[in-house]
Amino acid sequence: MLTLEIIFWVFAFLVFYSYIGYGILLYTLVKLKRLVGPAIKYKTEANFEPEVTLFVTAFNEKEFIAAKMANSFALDYPEDKVRYLWVTDGSDDGTPDLLKNYPKVEVHHLPDRAGKVAAMNRGMKFVNTPIVIFSDGNTMLGKESIRRIVRMFADEKVGCVSGEKRIFGKDTAAATEGIYWKYESSLKRLDAELYSVVGAAGELFAVRTALYQPVETDTLLDDFIISLRIAMLGYTIQYDPEAYAIENPSASVREELKRKIRISAGGIQSIVRLKELLNPFKFGVLSFQYISHRVLRWTLAPVGLLLMFTASFMLCIHGRFIDFTTIYSWLFWGQVAFYFMALLGWFLESKHLKSKIFFVPYYFFIMNYAVYLGFFRYLKKKQSVNWERAKRG
Repeated sequence: MLTLEIIFWVFAFLVFYSYIGYGILLYTLVKLKRLVGPAIKYKTEANFEPEVTLFVTAFNEKEFIAAKMANSFALDYPEDKVRYLWVTDGSDDGTPDLLKNYPKVEVHHLPDRAGKVAAMNRGMKFVNTPIVIFSDGNTMLGKESIRRIVRMFADEKVGCVSGEKRIFGKDTAAATEGIYWKYESSLKRLDAELYSVVGAAGELFAVRTALYQPVETDTLLDDFIISLRIAMLGYTIQYDPEAYAIENPSASVREELKRKIRISAGGIQSIVRLKELLNPFKFGVLSFQYISHRVLRWTLAPVGLLLMFTASFMLCIHGRFIDFTTIYSWLFWGQVAFYFMALLGWFLESKHLKSKIFFVPYYFFIMNYAVYLGFFRYLKKKQSVNWERAKRG
């Protein structure tokens, strides 16, 4: 029984640390850092306005082009210092033809679809500005996003800057997804202050063009790999939440599950490809942040949830199955209640009824369930590099 107790508490700690404990520790470390010395202020210059390329890789984005163009041209940055570059490989809905109506936009199109990363690698050959800003065709950017991102590059130690992903919507699904991204935003702000953000948001991020390294064309999380490889060169990834990209929430949790399975498969792939980053003796604080914020969530935390449930179940069986005089009975039946709430969340969503008290545990369950599915999809090599976009609300 001692072995079961050890298994339970070790993995209970890992799950807690992955989702909550790291945030508490990170907050504490940043507070201590502020006490020891003044916060590091990255050099910014009000008149720092280098030329930039706003780079969009698009596949069949015809319905979003008018809004995206209006949004792009209205961004607060000198008009003569922004190049608009779109790569539309494989698009067959008229996207390339529609873009011809915008003379400012440079379009590169090939009829074959080889995936987003292949399009990015090909498109980077046409970038001749010192900074390139990546954005999605179906996301709208905050008016000052370019200016706020660019000013951080005035410091030569900054190699990549990530913007914030914001979820638009007021229903339960949007609120839950929005809460998750707000929490992630808080962690990113603290990560950046401690040392570096751990990966950029694909909806909006920028890199120094000279630091861009062509990525393997089967890469699933291009933004993650690109940004962390730059960080591994000794540069930092910084973050400005006021440089943001707005996106509608997934139309349903089922659609969100598609996205998270792909992300999970990409997470496992990234851990394999960035295995050097697991060495804290070489990368120091960056490794600590990477393992704490990303690796545990894609590996031990989901496994820990299963082992916690199994261990507490067996500990309950060893004693009296329903005996609330022992802590393990409380812990087991507490987990049962949590997963029952997740089940109710699924049932209510299937009936198009939303309740936050049930939807939050359902969303958390889906996040971790997706890791299992993503892991097996990665092993079977069945995840296509061609993104199947989740339907949006």
